[in-house]
Amino acid sequence: MRMQFWRDAVEGIYGDNPPHQPVATELWKAVKRHNLTKMWFMKIIDEREKNLDDRAYRNIQELETYAENTQSALLYLILETLGVRDIHADHAASHIGKAQGIVTCLRATPYHCTRRKVFLPMDICMLHGVSQEDFIRGKQEKNVRDVIYDIASQAHIHLEHARSFSKKVPVKAYPAFFCTVALDDYLYNMRKVDFNIFHPSLQKKSTLLPLHLYIRSWKKTY
Repeated sequence: MRMQFWRDAVEGIYGDNPPHQPVATELWKAVKRHNLTKMWFMKIIDEREKNLDDRAYRNIQELETYAENTQSALLYLILETLGVRDIHADHAASHIGKAQGIVTCLRATPYHCTRRKVFLPMDICMLHGVSQEDFIRGKQEKNVRDVIYDIASQAHIHLEHARSFSKKVPVKAYPAFFCTVALDDYLYNMRKVDFNIFHPSLQKKSTLLPLHLYIRSWKKTY
C-alpha cells in the first residue's frame, strides 16, 4: 500500500496534481524547478517493492542491480538538481551508487543478524563455505571474514571506476559524489579490523568525517 501510494503520488506530481502530503508537495516543486526525470523515481519505487520479500541476494550482481535502481537513481536525480546532464557524471554516479548499496548492505549486517536475517550475496557465502547461521551467531572465522572481504572489494572497485572518470566529470557535479567520503571511511575501518563485520568500532560514528568532507570539497575531488 505504501509503495502504491508513492507510485500514485509520482503520477500525480507529473500530472501537476500532487497529493496533499508534505514530501510529495516538495517533490512536485523540485520536479517543476529542475525538470527531474520521472523514470528515476519509478525505478526507485519498483526496486524497493521487489525487495520487500526480505530474502538474501542470490549473487553480487543482484545486489548491484538493487543499488543501481535505488542509490544510483537517486544520484542521477541529484545531478539533475545541480543542472548536470553529462554521460561521464552518469557513469561515475552509477558506480558510486553501486558502491553505496554494497556498503549499506555490509553496514546493516550486524543489525540484521540480530533479527536472524542475512542479505549478503549467497554465491559468495557458498564460495567460502559460510552459512547464514554463521553470521547470525556472529562467527569471526577466516572464511566469514573472507566473505566480507570479497564483498567490500567489489565496493572498492566501483569507487575506483567512478574516480577514473574524474577528469571528465564537470566540477559542479562533485557535491553529488561527496558521499564517497563516508564510503571510504567505512572501508578503511573495515580493513583495520581485518574485515570483522561485527567489530564494535564499525558501529561508532567517525568524528573525522566532517573534516574529510571539507578537505574533499576544498580539493574538489570525490
